[in-house]
Amino acid sequence: MSVTRTALVTGANRGIGLEVCRQLAAAGVQVILTSRDPEAGLRATAALGGADAGITHQRMDVADPFSVFECARRLDERGIQIDVLINNAAVYPTRGVLELGDALIDEAMDINLLGPWRTARSFMPAMIRRGYGRVVNVSSGDDSMTHGLANSPAYSVSKVALNALTLKLADAVGSGDVKVNAVCPGWVKTEMGGENAPRSLEDGAAGIVWAATLADDGPNGGFYRDGQPLPW
Repeated sequence: MSVTRTALVTGANRGIGLEVCRQLAAAGVQVILTSRDPEAGLRATAALGGADAGITHQRMDVADPFSVFECARRLDERGIQIDVLINNAAVYPTRGVLELGDALIDEAMDINLLGPWRTARSFMPAMIRRGYGRVVNVSSGDDSMTHGLANSPAYSVSKVALNALTLKLADAVGSGDVKVNAVCPGWVKTEMGGENAPRSLEDGAAGIVWAATLADDGPNGGFYRDGQPLPW
């Protein structure tokens, strides 16, 4: 008998995160759509069909350690275990490397790097104890060391650091069926990506869903786009 899994997606009230929720629910996964703005998150949840579609909402601001802790506590109190964690929430400050003030640097690192670190600390230990889990860190191939950190400085640095965190988390999973991978969705038509982006939301989200639903012989500690390996 197949097991119904539960996925938690951060920054999921719009864009790629929202489409990931839609695709996961369509694949039979129970989805927890999280957002730092509760009203926006509830609207997004309702737009996808809500509980009838297997999607519920939780408030979570990944930049706030207490918010992450409280979300994990609420779910634990309700007996909800997270089998799949998708770290999608991100910001994209646009100023140059010598123009960025501390506030923008802190925001980028707090959301893009420390946010996934916080959620991993909150949800991965239980995955490891149960012997099953999928963690997907949404990253950027253009911001790898190989491709010369092609986007804005704060975003590029935070994503390179997220790739490093991915490798460290993958090393920590032990012998069970827990897999941690980074996925680049490509340049996607979103509020962040803009109208000139060549990829659709559906295509960008599909690679994330692939990594979130890997079979037990799937990879751990890799970097992918559309299921194909990328250089770090």
